[in-house]
Amino acid sequence: MITKKSAEEILILREVGGILATILQTLADEAKPGTSTKDLDDVAMELCGQYGVEPVLYGYHPSFAPAPYPAAICTSVNDVVQHGIPLEDEILEEGDVINIDMSIGKNGLVVDSGITVGVGEIDEQAKSLLAITKGALEEAIKVAKPGNHIGDISATIQEYVEKRGMGPVASLCGHGVGYGVHEEPQIPNVGRKGEGPLIEVGHVYAIEPIVNEGRGDVAFDDEGDGYRVFSEDGSRSAHFEHTVVITEAGAEVLTVAP
Repeated sequence: MITKKSAEEILILREVGGILATILQTLADEAKPGTSTKDLDDVAMELCGQYGVEPVLYGYHPSFAPAPYPAAICTSVNDVVQHGIPLEDEILEEGDVINIDMSIGKNGLVVDSGITVGVGEIDEQAKSLLAITKGALEEAIKVAKPGNHIGDISATIQEYVEKRGMGPVASLCGHGVGYGVHEEPQIPNVGRKGEGPLIEVGHVYAIEPIVNEGRGDVAFDDEGDGYRVFSEDGSRSAHFEHTVVITEAGAEVLTVAP
């Protein structure tokens, strides 16, 4: 069932969304050559304590995984599409691209957001990857308004990305959020306009285009840690995500710095 959040709950989500945006910007600034992904997770945990919020991913145990998630953030580098676990021996290098994905909570309410940044100087193809993925998110948010359908969001992402020669990842998706990390509805990154659940005032969504430089096909790390997802062709991947609330005027982005 798709839930609607009350005005009081949206106030809390807006507050927590601002905190998450601030934390992610700090982590982006820390993503430098020579830094380990575990270093970034340590900073994220410290900031959660500083701001008095819960690192929701830490200890979260999705049904597909063999064990609870051991970190506050997902750090997915280069061809790791999603769910990379921070590691002490994973050292960022000049030219890498890293996706940092984080969920935090307060008073039982959860927001979810992600950014992808370049480490030091990145090549032009990587810059295009980031720009296209971010652009897809911006366009998707524009069509997330009452009276449209979830398929309008999905189709907008797919069309925007494919028109620019890159691959939207079909097997991973956005979702409802608020009372938990993942709620109904699923929001695929490919789809058809006019299909899927109706978008209504009070819905809260995590919209998250996930884009590969090459094809959108992925491989799941079933024999490794059970979390990481790789691009099947080895191409780099990017992801941008915002939590939004649907209002009469359209989607209000909650995960922005105050």
